[in-house]
Amino acid sequence: MSDTSKLDLRHPSLYINRELSLLEFQRRVLEEVFDEDNPLLERVKFLAIFGSNMDEFFMVRVSGILRQVDAHIADISADGLTPPQTLAAVRKLSLELYQEAQRSFKRKLLPRLEKAGIHVKDYARLNKSEKAGADSYFHEVIHPVLTPLALDPGHPFPHISNLSLNLAIVIRDQEGQERFARLKIPDSLSRLVPLKRSSGAARKDGTIPYHHYFTWLEQIIGANVGALFPGMQVVSVHPFRIIRDADIEIQELEADDLLESMRQSIRRRKFGSVVHLAVTEDTPQSVRSLLVDNLDIHPADVALLDSPLGLSTLWQLYNQVDRFDLKDPGYKPVVPAAFSNVVAGSDIFDAIRQDNILVQHPYDSFSPVVDFLKAAARDPYVLAIKQTLYRVGENSPVIEALLDASERGKEVAVLVELKARFDEQSNIEWARRLEEVGAHVVYGLLGLKTHSKIAMVIRKEGDGIRRYTHLATGNYNPNTARVYEDIGMFTCDDAIGADATDLFNYLTGYSTSQGYRKLLVAPVNLRQGLAALIRRETKHARDGSKAHIIIKVNSLVDREMIVLLYEASRAGVRVDLLVRGICCLLPGLPGTSDNITVTSIVGRYLEHSRIFYFLNGGKEEIYLGSADMMERNLDHRVEVVFPVEKPDFIRFLRDEVLKSYLRDNLRARLMQPNGRYKRRKPAADEPRFDVQEYFMRSDRAR
Repeated sequence: MSDTSKLDLRHPSLYINRELSLLEFQRRVLEEVFDEDNPLLERVKFLAIFGSNMDEFFMVRVSGILRQVDAHIADISADGLTPPQTLAAVRKLSLELYQEAQRSFKRKLLPRLEKAGIHVKDYARLNKSEKAGADSYFHEVIHPVLTPLALDPGHPFPHISNLSLNLAIVIRDQEGQERFARLKIPDSLSRLVPLKRSSGAARKDGTIPYHHYFTWLEQIIGANVGALFPGMQVVSVHPFRIIRDADIEIQELEADDLLESMRQSIRRRKFGSVVHLAVTEDTPQSVRSLLVDNLDIHPADVALLDSPLGLSTLWQLYNQVDRFDLKDPGYKPVVPAAFSNVVAGSDIFDAIRQDNILVQHPYDSFSPVVDFLKAAARDPYVLAIKQTLYRVGENSPVIEALLDASERGKEVAVLVELKARFDEQSNIEWARRLEEVGAHVVYGLLGLKTHSKIAMVIRKEGDGIRRYTHLATGNYNPNTARVYEDIGMFTCDDAIGADATDLFNYLTGYSTSQGYRKLLVAPVNLRQGLAALIRRETKHARDGSKAHIIIKVNSLVDREMIVLLYEASRAGVRVDLLVRGICCLLPGLPGTSDNITVTSIVGRYLEHSRIFYFLNGGKEEIYLGSADMMERNLDHRVEVVFPVEKPDFIRFLRDEVLKSYLRDNLRARLMQPNGRYKRRKPAADEPRFDVQEYFMRSDRAR
């Protein structure tokens, strides 16, 4: 055991920059594009996910760094970098990733798509018949939608919307003077234009065509753009794409009406400052300079890329082409055994009364969660429903159940988090609908996002009441429950029910309860609770007992938690970290983190559950919840982490879930001491093991 006092566990050399770690996660997503074990269209999907992720990274993270630089904020991050240094490193690495993504599309995916019968062709490569069809589509459909905007003394530089693809057009008038015009590629039209009616769709007889033909909308427009400028010569056409600052800042102390403040902030998002400009490599310097000057950005924020710009568009190809032989085979979630005999509304409460029930999505169906709320809405003995909502999606059966309950006279209290990034508008609309039917709607706490996932049903039974609670690691969203891995638990445990009551009083009233019985709640006692659990495991190791911590989270950033994990490792605790995304801790450093491993799983499903396991001298404890190990989650959000106490569930989560993740040798990447990741590969005598495939094949009965 080393003497911790001789080592500064807060030294910058022991930490990875948060932003660079997030970009390393994007690299791992990009690696899935190269993996030939993935079906071809799934590789296209991963490239689209990479594009979407990078858009959000610039809209939120890079915009924040730029604001720090502009404000001359001198804060130094845990790894010792200043904001200007972080910005320079982020620009360099993001450009490398973008270029690698473009190369992978052109050199790896397009040839394989062509061979598989999916032909994504540049307009210049179309044959005479295909060009005639594309040109006809331009004149009949595209042309009427287009609005070219000139730039001259009488026409100021037009507003260019966030994430929009545009054409910079240089034209020459009859006097030989060159002018500039901007043309937005309309979002209302598919960017990948089918060249044949059968492309992307099933035939009337239900069969799927083998060949599919597409070309790019902007290339069709570029080839026919002269029709927009009669009497003038088109000199050149250059696509460009911008990303704006889309992070919302709410001055809550000055906001009398948070709902209206959110509406105004969402409108302002459209006009946020430009943080990234992508142009093609053949764009002349004169056009680049014009865009830089008028968009008011630094030349270093311009990325020279190959076409196509905006890889998130490839979602269209994945969604339009019904070639199921090129996609992951379908998976139908199963209904857990505890719910298999539930046929009537009250039966679901009978099932929960018999024992706690654990569900793991997407392998277990999300339908019991919806059925739980629907049954509560219709059950004559149910008095009230209380629930937190963060992201629920569109056409939500969860919201419909709550609306139904309120209309039937139940007391319905819902905390709708308006500040759920990029879901604000949807949440505003749901909040209004709930209010219209008489539900009590709270929009969140001052200065805090409510990120917890909890629903409680209060039911009259005999001479008293019983509280049925559902707690989870993921959102109440049936759509994401099909692609996000999350775990939830149904219980009527009295102590958890009492804690849930205190929590909702905290969320909707003025309660300042600090004495939760079983729940760890941020910002009240979660940080202290997790710290105590890690310290206890460290003490076991120092006392000579076997000690083991396994933590599965999306992100590990908080420096104080990292220090505790370093201390645990130095004391001899085995620490296995399953961190999907950002991880600022460095494993395998001699004398500091020798006993720590960091594994990231990237696969078909988004690993989203948070699990905290402690050996505790043989008296094992496991907690599940909504919180990552980040300062924002521990101190600036309302989060709930709950204990799993049933011995069968502890064994299941330890042996079937956590140990399976640690066994994975196909989707797992191991972080090296330098912060880079190395893909784990099966040894010569080791069977291939994909943890997500294992969960889909395993017996879900519990």
